[in-house]
Amino acid sequence: VQLVESGGGSVQTGKSLRLSCRISGFTLEQHAIGWFRQVPGKEREAVSCFSTAGQNSFYHVSVEGRFTRAFASAATGVYLQMNRLNVLDTGVYYCERLKYDRCYNYGADYEYDFWGQGTQVNVFV
Repeated sequence: VQLVESGGGSVQTGKSLRLSCRISGFTLEQHAIGWFRQVPGKEREAVSCFSTAGQNSFYHVSVEGRFTRAFASAATGVYLQMNRLNVLDTGVYYCERLKYDRCYNYGADYEYDFWGQGTQVNVFV
């Protein structure tokens, strides 16, 4: 099982980025995918969760309306489309595999069994 994030970078406030989570060893029908972000000195924050089996997506209140799921394929991965970025979106973003095919308790670290190495997002004024 592997998850590999890419697509991070440095952008100005108001711009967009698309993060990619490429998967192998499982499919999106088998497991939901969560996105977390980590800022130094702060707790990890669950940004979103996507469930292909449940055909639904969930978003943290701070990103709702700005971040959306962009579907790649059930076999290869998923995108996180991030629009209207602001400085509070800065951090390392991780995609992680939930133990379930639905977004059960997706905010809890212990519900995940595999994750990627992370990709850095910097948003500046």
